[in-house]
Amino acid sequence: MSRLVLATRNVGKIAELRRILAVSGPPVELVGLGAFPQIGEIAETGLTFAENALIKAQAVARASGLPAIADDSGLCVDALNGMPGVFSARWSGAHGDDQANLDLLLAQIADVPDGRRGGHFACAAALALPSGEERVVEGTLHGTVIGEPRGDGGFGYDPIFVPEGDTRTTAELTADEKDAISHRGRAFRAIAPIVAELL
Repeated sequence: MSRLVLATRNVGKIAELRRILAVSGPPVELVGLGAFPQIGEIAETGLTFAENALIKAQAVARASGLPAIADDSGLCVDALNGMPGVFSARWSGAHGDDQANLDLLLAQIADVPDGRRGGHFACAAALALPSGEERVVEGTLHGTVIGEPRGDGGFGYDPIFVPEGDTRTTAELTADEKDAISHRGRAFRAIAPIVAELL
């Protein structure tokens, strides 16, 4: 069985990709960066989700000698000209402070009327092989940003995002419901057959 590294220490992301590959990918042993303590933080210096995903996947493939998948994702709010975008995880200045990021975003759109609160989650997933071969796919989920957080599932901006065609936030969906429609789920499902083809 091939080993495949997902370039994250986020156990939720690892579990999500495991579920998706179990359904639509090849039999692989998926491990996260926890299995490679020698690999430090990788600077996301790209200007797009695709660039950042590729930077991380290439770095992990080189450092581990194994095929690597990385993703970069975020929330793009229409009223903020597509921001926070690639800066979603560090929008408030501190990387990964979900509550501070969410609070700042809500403050920035407090005066935006409900009908103008459109946006989308975007995700790019990149596969890089030690040979240098690489592929990138993208997934999106369109919806609306609401003014008050609801739900305790998911993470990040999930409590303030209502997908098109639903009345619940992504934090109110079950894991399976979210996987079925999420930007990351769509990107991971798109990369699964590429993993099968290249591995």
